[in-house]
Amino acid sequence: MIARLWHGRIRSGDAERYYHYIEDTGLRDYAQTPGNRGVYYLERREGDVTHVVTLTFWESIDAIKRFAGDDHERARYYPEDEAFLLEREATVLHYDVRYGGAGASEVAGSQEPL
Repeated sequence: MIARLWHGRIRSGDAERYYHYIEDTGLRDYAQTPGNRGVYYLERREGDVTHVVTLTFWESIDAIKRFAGDDHERARYYPEDEAFLLEREATVLHYDVRYGGAGASEVAGSQEPL
């Protein structure tokens, strides 16, 4: 299993609107991509800036490529992101998942161990 982590920064005043926007674009697309095993959306407010993270779990690099394209290390953006994001990070981070903890397989949508 592979974890994919993307980070962005938005204005805190846009946090609720951005969440609904990304729910209808990126989060939906992650979840509908074959080979996706889980999607998390995280927020951390620091005054006027809110950090957002998408943490997704994938069965393989090929599954990630179905979402991100052949250059799977590159962040995938949507046209409307420009209105929200304070910057566009060019790449994402990938991690091999070695342990998922108690109950993690149920959270990730599978009865199989992570």
